[in-house]
Amino acid sequence: MPDAEPIAVPSPTELNAMSPDAFAAALGPLFEGGDRYLRRLAGARPFTTDAELLAAAHEVAAEMPEDEQIELVNAHPRIGADPAGLSAMSADEQGYPDEADAEPPPDAPIDFVSEELANLNDIYERRFGFRYVVFVAGRPRSEIIPLMEHALRNDRDAELRRGVQDVVYIAGDRLRMIRGPAEDEETPAAEDAQ
Repeated sequence: MPDAEPIAVPSPTELNAMSPDAFAAALGPLFEGGDRYLRRLAGARPFTTDAELLAAAHEVAAEMPEDEQIELVNAHPRIGADPAGLSAMSADEQGYPDEADAEPPPDAPIDFVSEELANLNDIYERRFGFRYVVFVAGRPRSEIIPLMEHALRNDRDAELRRGVQDVVYIAGDRLRMIRGPAEDEETPAAEDAQ
């Protein structure tokens, strides 16, 4: 997968001055899209710090209508998706190497982890009606399998709440990767973000 151009995220002051459309476009890569959500988040301005932005992001995500929550969750790619169709940030988070979009040799063994994730994604989406999203936090894809199996035992409302919050945790992690950690912000522990 070719190296992507580094993403620049405007400062909170710059974000405050943007139109809702420009705000949504500037933050879209952090959230994999989610335009309606990002326009709602633009309405929560002004923000003086990244921590305020992320706190508002959690609040707005939790309070918006279910159809918009599902749209936000479904903007993210499937765990274990073909790396050729992932954003550079998603591919890195899911642990794909740069050459992951190369064709495997014809005699390559079946990748059990990819096959199991695809099966679990299908089951999850049929059961809940939206995509499974989790804050991967650098874990290998094989460690996501038991998380998905556990998630399948949850009820739909709990899973939607968890997925929506993990979308914001992912965006916060991406923002920290771009800017570095903010002094006034807490980062969820990997085991807490599941």
